[in-house]
This record gives sequence, C-alpha cells and structure tokens, in this order.
Amino acid sequence: MANIVVLGAGVSGLTTALQLARNGNNNITIVAKHMPGDYDIEYASPWAGANYLPVGAPGSNHKNFEINTWPELSRLASDHPEVGIHFQEARVFRRAKDAGSATAQWFAELLKEDAWFKEVVPNFKVLPQSELPPGMDGGTSFTSVCINTALYLPWLASQCLKLGVKLRRGIATHVADAADMHHSGKRADLVVNCTGLSSLYLGGVEDTALYPGRGQIVLVRNEAPHMYSTSGTDDGSDEAMYIMHRAAGGGCILGGCMQAGNWESQPDPSLATRIMKRCVDICPELVPEGKGIEGLSIVRHGVGLRPMRKGSIRVEREIISGVAVVHNYGHGGYGYQTSYGAAQEAERLVKEALKEKPRL
Repeated sequence: MANIVVLGAGVSGLTTALQLARNGNNNITIVAKHMPGDYDIEYASPWAGANYLPVGAPGSNHKNFEINTWPELSRLASDHPEVGIHFQEARVFRRAKDAGSATAQWFAELLKEDAWFKEVVPNFKVLPQSELPPGMDGGTSFTSVCINTALYLPWLASQCLKLGVKLRRGIATHVADAADMHHSGKRADLVVNCTGLSSLYLGGVEDTALYPGRGQIVLVRNEAPHMYSTSGTDDGSDEAMYIMHRAAGGGCILGGCMQAGNWESQPDPSLATRIMKRCVDICPELVPEGKGIEGLSIVRHGVGLRPMRKGSIRVEREIISGVAVVHNYGHGGYGYQTSYGAAQEAERLVKEALKEKPRL
C-alpha cells in the first residue's frame, strides 16, 4: 500500500484524492492550509460559479480534461441531488465588436458556432436572431451544469473520508516537506501537488508561469431562467458578463471580470455596480418588472483569484529533493470543468511514478 500526500484541498486536490482512493491500494492524507467551509483569498474553489463552459483549445490537454470530466458531472447531476449539481441551459452570446478583447480571447472556443464540444454536451444549437438580446450578433445554447460549491466541496471531502482518506490542516513551505506530513507518521512514497496559485511560491516548484486572474462576483437570491455569458462588455476589455444559478439554494452568481495579474482581494464597489447592471440588462427576469439593480437581493460580494498559467494546465511528474511529485495545478477558471479529467491523468502519473520508485 502506497503512502500518498495530496497537498491542497480545492476541487483539484479533493478530486484527485478521491480518484486515487477509489481506484488504488493507496493510503492517502490530504494536507491543506484551507479546507471546505473556509473562505479565503488564497482558496479559489469556494468562490467559483461553478459551471461547465468548455474553453480548451483543440489538441490541448485542457480540451481532453474537459471531455473526460463531463460524463461524471452529468452522472452526478442526474443521479445524486445531494451533491449540489444541477442541469441548466447555457446561452452564450457573441458581439463582433468584442473580437480581440481579453474576454473574447478567454472564451474563443466557447463562442464558436461550430464548437468542438457540440459532440460532448446535449442539446447544442445555434440560436436564431429572434432569441438574441439586443446588440448581439450571434449565439449558441446547450445543456450545462451549475455547481453549488458550498455543498459540492464538502461532499468531495466526505467521499474521501468514506474511503479512508485522512484530512489534516498544515502548511508546507517546500513540496518535499509534504512527504513528512503523512498521517501514518511514515514518510510518504509520493506527493501530489494541487496547490493552485500557491505553486508560484511553493519551494521546489516556484512556477513563474502562474499568475492571478482576478474575478469578482455578486451572489444574489434572485433566480435566472438560464445560464448566460457574453463575448465582452462595453465597460472594458477585461470585464465580463455571466450569470449562473447554483443548485440547491446556492443562489445566483453574477459576474464578472478576468483581471490578469491583479492580486486585490477586496471587492470594487464600482465594478460590482457595473456587474449588476450588465446582468439585469441581459436578463431582465432577474428582478421584478420595472426594477433595476435595486431589485436584486444581495447575499454577498466575492473576489477569487483564478490560478492562471501561461502555456497550459500542469499535470506532470518529477523528482524534487528526492521526493516523487505529481503536479496537478494551473486550472485557471476551469478547475471544476477539468477536475475529473485532470485527476485521471494525475492518477496515471502516480501509478507510473510508484512503479519506478524502487529504481529512483
């Protein structure tokens, strides 16, 4: 039985630990500074929408991770209401004038009328002009899912616990140090690094390709009939408009922005007002007839720092200070929609590393 430490308890760490616990003869400890139930700027997963809007480029691992994640999210939405995932129709709108903006580049694959994921998600169609909001030049719709992170992250943790995984709070300043944090008291055979943006500073990793993609949201009690996204806004290249209604009383997320390199943890009141106005303009049904943003019932304002990575998501293995390490981080704003696919690849690399370990 292999002793494994998974470093990090966001959606990537929890899903990877669950994958390893389900399918292998592994003795696993999750070690993390932040756990489900915490809200901290260093802990991105609770702030996520979270949904399934594929953006991986053709030929990329990112695309493969999204393809391999959809079946599990769909199964959970269909068969396990306790998980906090439900199906929701997504409507994605495009404006020609947004071409080249930061948001349009972020959503490049999502915006295509001949998108690769039309073979993955159900009910993909190009919207007729009659179903487009004013000012929009095109759009598509398909069946997506929206996740109540306040239910789903604890569910992932509980599934891990059910399979014998141990959860411990702790801080590793160097990735190799995590090998000494296994609950057995013995040195771990392998460490899985799922520390997200913290891998920028984690000793032995210090990945300078990482940077924050600041997102700001408003969580409201109002309900939206669909999930909505647009290719851009008139308020700046890095501002966005998206709406998604979380499952099981999780509220409705109004967003947002993608501010590269911005570490600010506090909500910007001016941006919050712009977000709310954009969302009510696209979806007037959010508020009672005749009401503007004053008709929104606000639960909280939130800021999350997406763990963006130049190049791609990193799912790789290496030896660091004599410790076998498998990395699974850099998922940007796509952690949930790549979670199972990336965890499957991480599991494959763990098995390879453990087979080779006697020769290391």
